[in-house]
Amino acid sequence: PKVLGKTILEDLDLSVLRKYIDWTPFFSTWMLSGKYPKILEDPIVGHEAKKLFADAQEMLDKLIVEKWLTAKAVFGLFPVKRLEDDAVILDPNDSNKEIAKLHFLRQQGKKGRGVPNRSLADYIHPEKTDYLGCFAVTSGLGMESKLAEFQAAGDDYNDILFKALADRLAEAAAEYVHEQVRKEYWGYSTSESLDNDSLIREEYPGIRPAPGYPACPEHSEKSTISQLLDLENAIGITLTSSFAMYPTSSVSGFYFGHPESKYFGLGKIGEDQVASYARRKGITIKQAERLLSPNLAYSPIQTLAISIQ
Repeated sequence: PKVLGKTILEDLDLSVLRKYIDWTPFFSTWMLSGKYPKILEDPIVGHEAKKLFADAQEMLDKLIVEKWLTAKAVFGLFPVKRLEDDAVILDPNDSNKEIAKLHFLRQQGKKGRGVPNRSLADYIHPEKTDYLGCFAVTSGLGMESKLAEFQAAGDDYNDILFKALADRLAEAAAEYVHEQVRKEYWGYSTSESLDNDSLIREEYPGIRPAPGYPACPEHSEKSTISQLLDLENAIGITLTSSFAMYPTSSVSGFYFGHPESKYFGLGKIGEDQVASYARRKGITIKQAERLLSPNLAYSPIQTLAISIQ
């Protein structure tokens, strides 16, 4: 990377971010099914979609001009070494000093011949020092006062519309910052020139999976991102005890620059990997099972009952 360590981007321009919005999930928020912009001409939901879209554009104009909210971002690009399915984060100023460790999981389902069981760790060089990034963005700073106005007036429609737009702007910020990282700060895709549709289709090299994504479904890794980037002091993001981010209109994740990196689903995992994950994270197997419960290929209670019998 051209720039190692942590970088803070203060007060992102909302008028720029709106150009990076993926509108299809916005309509899904309102239970309107269809891809943008085709949904606007849909014979069933098109009329409502057009009205909703017009209201969204009007509110976007107002919130940008009147500064209803503030968007910020922080990211870090770090030297790393791979250890099993972990990424050992090294100090950008001292490659002999370990400052954190990220833990990944590996697919265990049966694959066809020649098809690997993937882990995000595979996108890190197995022997040499490599590089990895992590990031967090928020577009929810300062939105409480406007939400309080809508709630005091009993205006549920604009309350929901504002929250939906804040969420879209957070995702747009993630898209925008990732583009800046690829082209400028990491600099492995300097000649990239993609329109918004191409960005939505992820036609760029590299990925930015987030804790909770199918490839890395375990949310507690956000605490390591928070530690590395000092999220609360950097851009005002805090984590709840269940690892949810506040403000809620926030996104965090990892940057992988490997040219063959791609998204995938983890699937179900067995007891052997749960034990490995617990060991690598320094937690008990029960704690690991609780964190990984939706992805377990077995029932911890059933296994306990069998062992007692």
